[in-house]
Amino acid sequence: MVALILAAVVGGVVGDIVGFYLPQGQVKTLFTQHYQKIGFEPTTFNLYAISFTLGFRFKINFVSILFIILVIVYFKWWYL
Repeated sequence: MVALILAAVVGGVVGDIVGFYLPQGQVKTLFTQHYQKIGFEPTTFNLYAISFTLGFRFKINFVSILFIILVIVYFKWWYL
């Protein structure tokens, strides 16, 4: 589970970095477009003495999905 989350995060970072250096066009859109935002909006709880914000959101792009698939294939190959 941790490997899948790490693959999604690293894939997102790699996709944004690669997309930053690409010229405008379809390939840049493929690398930088976030397909689905998964999670929930940040919510602030304001108590008398303390206040905290809780939120969790994944922004998945093409490279994140690619990295997740590669991790699944790697672990299937390695552990079976």
